[in-house]
Amino acid sequence: MDARLLEAAQSGNIVYLHQLLAENPLILLSTALFSSENPLHIASIAGHVDFVKDLLRLKPEFAQELNQDGYSPMHMAATIGHVEIVRELAKVDSRLCRVRGKQKKTPLHLAAIKGRAEVTSVMLMSCPDCIEDVTVRGETAVHQAVKNNQFHAVNVLVDWIRGTNREEMLNVKDELGNTVLHLAAWKKQRQVIELLLGAATIRSGILEVNAKNNSGLTCLDLLLIFPSEAGDAEVIEILRGAGALQAKDISHSPISSFQYVNQITASTSTQITPSTSTASETCQTPHPNNLVNYFKFKKGRDSPSEARSALLVIAVLVSTATFQVGISPPGGVWQDSYIPDGSNSTRSIIKKAHYAGESVVATSDPIAFAIIVLFNTIGLAVSLFMINILTSRFPLQFELQICMVAMYSTYNTALVNMSPDEIKLYVILTTVLLSSIAPIIAKLIRLHAKRVTRSVIETVCLVVQAIMGLLG
Repeated sequence: MDARLLEAAQSGNIVYLHQLLAENPLILLSTALFSSENPLHIASIAGHVDFVKDLLRLKPEFAQELNQDGYSPMHMAATIGHVEIVRELAKVDSRLCRVRGKQKKTPLHLAAIKGRAEVTSVMLMSCPDCIEDVTVRGETAVHQAVKNNQFHAVNVLVDWIRGTNREEMLNVKDELGNTVLHLAAWKKQRQVIELLLGAATIRSGILEVNAKNNSGLTCLDLLLIFPSEAGDAEVIEILRGAGALQAKDISHSPISSFQYVNQITASTSTQITPSTSTASETCQTPHPNNLVNYFKFKKGRDSPSEARSALLVIAVLVSTATFQVGISPPGGVWQDSYIPDGSNSTRSIIKKAHYAGESVVATSDPIAFAIIVLFNTIGLAVSLFMINILTSRFPLQFELQICMVAMYSTYNTALVNMSPDEIKLYVILTTVLLSSIAPIIAKLIRLHAKRVTRSVIETVCLVVQAIMGLLG
């Protein structure tokens, strides 16, 4: 780099920069060609905001370049904590927050390592997807902040992750299989552990408290392996309160698992202890009253990813079954058209007017068909809503959503066209409205189940009575 240009960048002298450009308009180009470091690197380190702005206007591609150490100007500004320079660079291109430098570290990683909380917040707002970047060792920015004891940076990262519903990032494992909770337990960071095990995370069941690393150890194992220190007992109590277990307590037989669940169930009057008698006594089938406790999802023990997979399978089965009922209703459809001409009154009474393609049930019993449409549409709408939630942030999610919209449109069209004229309007309103309100109603019921269950049942009964009145 030209010594004069280096001097201008170090001092932030914009006037001198323009004098150099007047003397040699190609001075910035020659720097880009022959130097591994450009003036933007120097100005970003020095914190000269106005000089950085001018350089970005003259040569914005400087922002993408890495120096001989493998770092971009954004890396340098983030490391030192120059917030305004980070903002200016992000205005040029928000993807600068994701530039991979040495060991695949991004500017967000370096900000987390140094505990630059404000810089971290700016980058997350400018480029939300930078939270997903990992280093060559598979470490996220949260890993880096925890490893380097930067609680303020951890606080910013975790709060942002929760606020944007990206809690799955807290379960990402590094190359050794450690999650951020593993690292916090290993470092004995009580503040971080309490933050990670916050009420919102535990209620959602997303944080995998009992994830194992590549050595087969849980976070509780890592805490107990190392010599005891003051305060360890409180941290152990916090982890156990969140459902944390040692690996040896997770990898036990089904009978032992059943015994453990019944030991911790407050409603069980008699504890089940490990049998020391005959094998036949040990292998007794559990009492049916305890099967719910045995099989129910338990936060901290069961993996959220496995629960999501099971729910996704169930949702797909429900959507398949309800879609099939919609396009192939009970009794099938009429294969011919029939319009009574009045010449045969007996036959006209027995056989109602219909057109080819109309549902047999809808013609013979409109009320029954209306009820089938109502509940079948609820099932399909809610199952598709579940699939959309469970596949959130999956690759090709937009294409999947197109498929679901097309599927529901096909279902609506089929039902409307096989409905007789007298209930066609009802079918249109039901299939269109329920696709919008069914997921909302389901969410409200889940949040306020105890208070609204009775009122919902009463409402459904009134709706069914109203339908029967309209069609009767």
